Amino acid sequence: MASPYKIRLYGDPVLRQVAKDVTDIDGKLAKVCDAMLETMYEEPGLGLAATQVGIQKRFFVYDFGEGPGTIINPVIQETRDEWIYEEGCLSVPGLHWDISRPKEIHITGYDLNGQEISIEADELQARLFQHELDHLEGILLIDRLDDETRKEAKITLREMFLDLDGSKAARTKSDASGGGVATNNEAEIRGDKGEPRRLFRSRSGGLSLP
Repeated sequence: MASPYKIRLYGDPVLRQVAKDVTDIDGKLAKVCDAMLETMYEEPGLGLAATQVGIQKRFFVYDFGEGPGTIINPVIQETRDEWIYEEGCLSVPGLHWDISRPKEIHITGYDLNGQEISIEADELQARLFQHELDHLEGILLIDRLDDETRKEAKITLREMFLDLDGSKAARTKSDASGGGVATNNEAEIRGDKGEPRRLFRSRSGGLSLP
C-alpha cells in the first residue's frame, strides 16, 4: 500500500524553508501525525519532520522503539558534550557521513493533547531529535559537512538524480514500446559487493534518519 505522503528529496525548495509555529493542536493535526507515522514506518525511519512531507509547521513524529510520539513546537533548551556518529537522511538519499552533534540534549515542546513535555535525551535519541529539528529550520544533513565534503556530496547527489532521471526516461520509452519494465518507483544503486540496494532505504551501519 502506498504511503500517505511522499518524502520530499534534496533539491525540493520546501526543505529549505523555516517552519512556522503550530497554533492549533486539534483532531486535524492528530490525523496528519497518524499519516506521517504511517509514511515513516513504510520508509522505514525513526522520525519524520512535517517539512519533509511539505507541511510548513513546527512538529515532527518519531518512534524510537518505545511507541510513537509527537513533539510540537520543539525547542532545545540545553546541550552537553559532543558525539560523532554516521548519519543519513531520507531526504538526502543513499548517502551517510560522520556528523558531530551534542551527545545529550534537553528538549521541550507540546504533545497532541496540548500538554507541555520535557525530555532528557542522549546518544541516538538526542541525535534523532536534533536531526528532525534541523529539518524544521530548513537545514539539511549536507549543511553539517565541511566545505570539501559538502562539495563532493553535491556532485554525488547531482549524479544520482541524473541517473534517476535517465532511468525514468528509459522506463517511459520501454513502456511505450510494450517492453516489460519493473514498476518499482524506488531507484537502486549497487552496494560494495554488487548487490542492489534501494536508494531510499538505509544501508547497514550507522543511523539513517529521515
